[in-house]
Amino acid sequence: MPASASISASSSHHRASPDLLVRLGSTDPEVKLRALREVKNQIIGNRTKKLSFLKLGAVPAVAAALDAAQSELLVQSAAALGSFACGFDAGVRAVLDAGAFPNLISLLSYPDEKVVDAGARSLRMIYQSKLAPKYDFLQVENMEFLLSLLSSENETVTGLGASIIIHSCQTDIEQNALCHAGVLKKLINLLEGSLSQRDASLESLATIMKDNPEAASKFVSESGRALSSVIDLTKDRYPRTRMLACRCLIVMRNTSPCHLQDIGIKTKLVYLLLELLDDPGQVGEEASFVFSSLIAQKEDLQKLAFKANALDKLHNQLLNYSSHPRRFQGILLVLADLCSNLESCRSRFLSLKALKLVADALTNDNADVRAAACICLRSVSRSIKDLSAGHFTNEVIVIPLVRLLHDPCTSVQVAALGAIGNIVVDFTTHKSTFVKCGGLKLLVQLSKSMDPTMRLKALWALKNLTFLADNTCKEGILSELTTPLLSSLICDPEASVQVQALALVRNLVDGCINSVEYAFAENDIILDAIGRQLQSASKAEIGIQGMYVLSNIASGNEFHKDAVHQVGL
Repeated sequence: MPASASISASSSHHRASPDLLVRLGSTDPEVKLRALREVKNQIIGNRTKKLSFLKLGAVPAVAAALDAAQSELLVQSAAALGSFACGFDAGVRAVLDAGAFPNLISLLSYPDEKVVDAGARSLRMIYQSKLAPKYDFLQVENMEFLLSLLSSENETVTGLGASIIIHSCQTDIEQNALCHAGVLKKLINLLEGSLSQRDASLESLATIMKDNPEAASKFVSESGRALSSVIDLTKDRYPRTRMLACRCLIVMRNTSPCHLQDIGIKTKLVYLLLELLDDPGQVGEEASFVFSSLIAQKEDLQKLAFKANALDKLHNQLLNYSSHPRRFQGILLVLADLCSNLESCRSRFLSLKALKLVADALTNDNADVRAAACICLRSVSRSIKDLSAGHFTNEVIVIPLVRLLHDPCTSVQVAALGAIGNIVVDFTTHKSTFVKCGGLKLLVQLSKSMDPTMRLKALWALKNLTFLADNTCKEGILSELTTPLLSSLICDPEASVQVQALALVRNLVDGCINSVEYAFAENDIILDAIGRQLQSASKAEIGIQGMYVLSNIASGNEFHKDAVHQVGL
């Protein structure tokens, strides 16, 4: 075949046919039906074809068929719209823009069960997207509609009801409204239903109970078997059901710690989730995030995970899944949680030589992975022993971390600042590495950011860089930061930023008399700023840090002591 013919054939294979659009608008029901089937079959699982049809303007023509009287046309139109929406936000937007949503809702009350099922399936595809319309559960008609969905004998319809809860329930007021309307009881009944109903119920229950102790207590008291039913589902034959049951129990325990205190269930959850990490599909991907929610800020569970050889398993996962961004991110976050408190975990992490894998992740193409690698480094570098040993101060870690302060993603910059804030505490022989690669300049630059979180994190790192630093290092920091900028940060609109700025000055003036002199640079503007903040402190911590600064200054000579007396507190 000639090259030009080959290109033409390839192009037409991916391009939607304008003739098909004509047939979608046909007044002949048979022609329209065949066209709808053809569109549906072509776009299933094919994002390129979906985009091609969107550009052609096919979605409004497909949506128009929802006005038809024939059941088969309604089924095919709903199915095609669901295919456009499945996993494709541009498709969801096109379906909503075509005005199809209210017509799909109306199909749920159609007398033909096939039409109802097709409408519900299409709506469930839409509700997988963040673009889906949110329901206001505080409106009586919306709550009645939801209860009717959850009461349906059609499992696709009940699944739609659960999807609406997962997407729309975001506040404790909405959670409580659902509880009081009897939604919990409906969902508990679905735990005894089909596979899809069980999974949908578990996700919805977790959504309603999250961070709401009242809802969690109501769930436990609603039915004698509610909690035991969820525990039983952790033994289900299907991995996704086991994972969702674990998540539901974890949400309940995190929300209301008085429940699930038994060491047996805690141990069971640890081992279950470690097992689910081996699943090669989406369950394995999600399991790491569920595991993270189980052990985060819970030292007792971190100890259980360590005893279960979690670090070794996670290290193997790092080796095997570095090319899978979402899974890689989740593994790094679990490692961060595991190493956040326990020295034994950090030691095992280093002995496995996992640090090299995390350092490599700092340059990953995916922003979420880069941020997770920084968070992991921050946890691992909390060990004074390992910091002093210089494990984190080599160029392999320092240079990519500093480069991340330029990252286009704000969350990555903030995470990098968190890791740097720990690492610079003990840079005794490596401070020059950090400064030479532009670290100090970038910290000062970020301390001027309009984002208060960025200012806070940058000042926290500068404060730690100043900790027990020699005079040469302090002079370099103040020269870069400048006295006027430091005094303005002491008076920052954000109280948390004021605290860190004062803590920085506390470290700056700590030590010999020469250090104390920094507070008197440029006509005492730093000392004046401290005095003003102490007189109008909005938080106790501001007063505490300010008094520490004055104490350090007063440890100097008589002139310094007199200056502190004159602050006028």
